[in-house]
Amino acid sequence: MRKDNIIPKIRKKRKKRQAQSVQLLQKNRGPVSLNKSPASWKASTILFLSCLVTLILVIPTLIVVPFMSNADDEGKVVEKSGEDVEIAMGDSPFAVEVMRANSEQVEKVPLETYVSRVVASETPAEFDVEALKAQALAARTFIVNRLLHQGNADNPDVTDTTSDQVYHNEQELRKTMGSDYDEEMTKIKKAVTATKGDILTYKNNPITAAYFSTSNGYTENSEDYWENKVPYLRSVKSPWDKDTQKFMDQKVLTINEMEESLGTDLPSLDQLSMEITRTEGQRVDRLKIGEKSYSGRKIREELGLRSSDFSIEKKNDHLIFTTKGFGHGIGMSQFGANGMAKEGKTYKEIVKHYYQGVEISSVSDIAPKLVAK
Repeated sequence: MRKDNIIPKIRKKRKKRQAQSVQLLQKNRGPVSLNKSPASWKASTILFLSCLVTLILVIPTLIVVPFMSNADDEGKVVEKSGEDVEIAMGDSPFAVEVMRANSEQVEKVPLETYVSRVVASETPAEFDVEALKAQALAARTFIVNRLLHQGNADNPDVTDTTSDQVYHNEQELRKTMGSDYDEEMTKIKKAVTATKGDILTYKNNPITAAYFSTSNGYTENSEDYWENKVPYLRSVKSPWDKDTQKFMDQKVLTINEMEESLGTDLPSLDQLSMEITRTEGQRVDRLKIGEKSYSGRKIREELGLRSSDFSIEKKNDHLIFTTKGFGHGIGMSQFGANGMAKEGKTYKEIVKHYYQGVEISSVSDIAPKLVAK
């Protein structure tokens, strides 16, 4: 066979094999199309969106959760102990010198610490927090007014008895409160902190923030128990006291006991005549016994009665004094304040009810000289 005939035949066979290979490859691949089915696109889109949503939700959560945990932990620390609230009060603008009656020693106490301990000593801790705030305002105003008008600067600022404001230090309060100390002092200190640095004023002057335990249904005009008429210490209704534990009391006395207490001779019981006149606050203004007349205040103080709202009943050889209320009746009733708070009144509404026409001011504005000390 000739060489020039063989070469064309070989080339022809190669082309035939290449054509068969191309057909086989296309058969195995299937038809190629750029137009995919709708189901295929939908599945891809859903998968993409799912991944995107996961990233949006999960990543911020991973970032925020640690901070939320820290914030919760910090909040729990504040709740645990009264000492933490003490720190939150910050520095007091000045200190108060308290003469301790039993030890005859002077304790120097930061203002806000003093106020918190007075509230704890004067008011039941189970009172509503708004009533505790009202008491804190009254206690702080009392001591600021005292410091501004004290006569002898060499004497201690205040005593720890009812002649001023009852005060017990931490050790004494722990003893009286027992295992409830931390819980009760935390509540009280929060109330004090809420009113920190505020006092009650009338025409830009600190008021005489008188207060007492329980009313007879009314408070007393200042001049009906004390000597002076004070414009913000007016008789107001206080019906919240009537269902409280200290509203009524009785004391039984013989004629001899009355004579000894009043330092006078009295007629025999069967000849004893008594006449009573009353104040606007329904307390005894004057009691006339035979030919002698006494103020309701004198009778209350000399006979040791809870209130100057009293009635007298003769029975056998005795006189029965029935009293309503507890205390002098001037200013804010503590149990009345708690009754108002239970009805939803705020501490501002409470103090403005019992102290007529007053404002709440900052001690730094009203008494800058005290703060400067």
